[in-house]
Amino acid sequence: MTQVMVLTRRELRAYFSSPVAYIIITLFLLFVGWFFASSLFLANSADLRGLFNGARMMVLFFIPAISMRLLAEEKRLGTIEILSTMPLKDWHLVLGKFLPSYILIGITLLLTLVHYITLLFIGEPDFGAAFGGYVGMFLMSGAYLSIGLFTSSLTRNQIVAFIGGFVIILALFLMDKVVIFFPPALATFFEFLSTDYHYDNIARGVIDTRDLIYYFSLMFFFLYLTVVSLQTRKWR
Repeated sequence: MTQVMVLTRRELRAYFSSPVAYIIITLFLLFVGWFFASSLFLANSADLRGLFNGARMMVLFFIPAISMRLLAEEKRLGTIEILSTMPLKDWHLVLGKFLPSYILIGITLLLTLVHYITLLFIGEPDFGAAFGGYVGMFLMSGAYLSIGLFTSSLTRNQIVAFIGGFVIILALFLMDKVVIFFPPALATFFEFLSTDYHYDNIARGVIDTRDLIYYFSLMFFFLYLTVVSLQTRKWR
C-alpha cells in the first residue's frame, strides 16, 4: 500500500497547490448553501433536507468534473506510460487516483456541517436524519467517483470522460424515477439499481446493510472495470 499512499499524497498536493480544489469546494459550498438557505427561509424548514437535496443534484455535475482528468490527462500527456515503468500495479494507480479525490469530496461535504451547527442554534434538527444524510452522500459520492474514474480511463479527452461519466451517473440516478413505465417485476429491479433510491433509504436515518452493500458493490465494480481498462493497454 506504500505506492498507493505515495500517489495519494502526490495527487492531494496537486489539488491544493493549484486553484482547482479551492474553486471546486467554493462553488459546491455556494450552491449547496443557496439550497439550504432557500429551504430555511422560504420554506421555513429548520432541517437539512434542502441542503441534501441540493447536494445530491450538485454531485451529478461536480464529481464527473473532478474525475474527468484523473486518467484521461495522464493518457493525453503520456505520463501513464512512465507510471507503467515504475513498480506499480494497475490497482495501485487506480486507488492512488480514487482516494485523493474521495478525500477532497469528503472535506467538501464535511465543510457543510456549518449549516447543521447553525440549525443547532435556531432549532432542534433530527440528528439521525442528518447523520444518515451525510453517510448517504458520502457513499453516493464514492460510487459516482468510481464511475467517473472508469470513464476517464477509457479516453484521452477530458470532455468525453465528463460526458460519459455524467450519462452513466444520471442514468443510475433516474432509475427509480422511470419505474412507472415498466411492469411491476421489472420496476422493482430498476428501482433497486437506482443510487437515489438507496440514498433515500439511508437518509431516513436507518442504515440498512442492503444499501451499504449496493454502494460498496458499485464502487468495487467500477474500480475493477477501471483496472481492466488500464490492463487493455498491455494487450495492444
